[in-house]
Amino acid sequence: MRAQTRQGLRSSTRQQGGRRRRAVSAAAAVAIGVMTLGALAPPAASASDSAASAAAAARPDAVQRAMNTLVRDDGMPAVLASVQDRDGRIRTYTAGVGDLTTGSKVPRDGQVRIGSNTKAFTAVVVLQLVGEGKIGLDATVDTYLPGLVRGKGIDGRRITVRQLLQHTSGLPEYGIHVDDDEIRNRYFEPRELLDIALRYKADAAPGATWGYSNTNYVLAGLIVQKVTGRPLAEEMDRRIIKRIGLRHTYFPTPGEMTIREPHPHGYHRNPANTPLRDFTEMDPSAGWAAGQLISTNSDLNRFFTALLAGRLLPAAQLAEMRTTVPAGTSGLRYGLGLTSRPLSCGGVYWGHGGDIAGYETRGGVTDDGRAANVAVTSVPTDEAATQHVKDAVDRALCG
Repeated sequence: MRAQTRQGLRSSTRQQGGRRRRAVSAAAAVAIGVMTLGALAPPAASASDSAASAAAAARPDAVQRAMNTLVRDDGMPAVLASVQDRDGRIRTYTAGVGDLTTGSKVPRDGQVRIGSNTKAFTAVVVLQLVGEGKIGLDATVDTYLPGLVRGKGIDGRRITVRQLLQHTSGLPEYGIHVDDDEIRNRYFEPRELLDIALRYKADAAPGATWGYSNTNYVLAGLIVQKVTGRPLAEEMDRRIIKRIGLRHTYFPTPGEMTIREPHPHGYHRNPANTPLRDFTEMDPSAGWAAGQLISTNSDLNRFFTALLAGRLLPAAQLAEMRTTVPAGTSGLRYGLGLTSRPLSCGGVYWGHGGDIAGYETRGGVTDDGRAANVAVTSVPTDEAATQHVKDAVDRALCG
């Protein structure tokens, strides 16, 4: 999520500033490198040549080095990554420790809270319903939730579904008005989250500008429930999670504060200069359609790969999802629950990213089939750490 409780629920767009803020372990890499070199080396290789080759094989690759930097220089307790190349080969990485108290290992491809990546899932469900003729992208919120959205400069008769998914509705953010510890321990109904937002005036007129707000996706989730007559979690599970075989992805049930499968602990500090606190167990309901999901890096790669390959949406709706507007000044562009970001090696990658107290995930896929997601177990609190997470993704996709 994001833009939140002074840091608790975060979006994928914190680096825009302003308002809202593989697969082989080091030992395995050595073994594989040595086997490969042994197969290719001339039989009369000298001892010095062999030593140089072994040293080269033992050096961590660019992704591992970027992750080690996050632990060493930025104080991240743990970093996890999953990288898939054009041929479908997958590499997984870890750095740091999974639990600061016990020093336990980071579980390879462990589950994490994925924050605002949830928005991409919600957007897919909405766009599937658009393709089925049950929702109109340019229909107003009042078409589905009559009279619900009213406030200071806010009128659901003037806000469209497209504007919700694109963050151009002008709706205010609810998360910045809720304390971290309240979010951690309290169960929120979606309507409560909306009510918090509607106490405040609109940030802008509908369609006037891009502005990230989790409130947009709470409304999108409520529209899904109204149209289908089923809980959002069930629709997400049926239409996406089971359909493409995401075996480690789920929407926590009401009151579920733990993470079900092996996972690194998540840590949070607020303000930025205070000690880290273990935030692994928390009630994620303040994220709901905007940020509640739990998943793994490899499942996120599978999701975004399937999405971009047309396995989740008809061509017309996928084209709408990929139609973007500028979102800040760093080259980020926002579509309908999907972002594009430039790569240092040329082109862009498509994904979302997300923060929630304890975890940040970044990554996505390229049009030619590369995929990478990186998770850290504390939300970065300065621009250097934020950039280092982006660097890790860039090295994974450009390597």
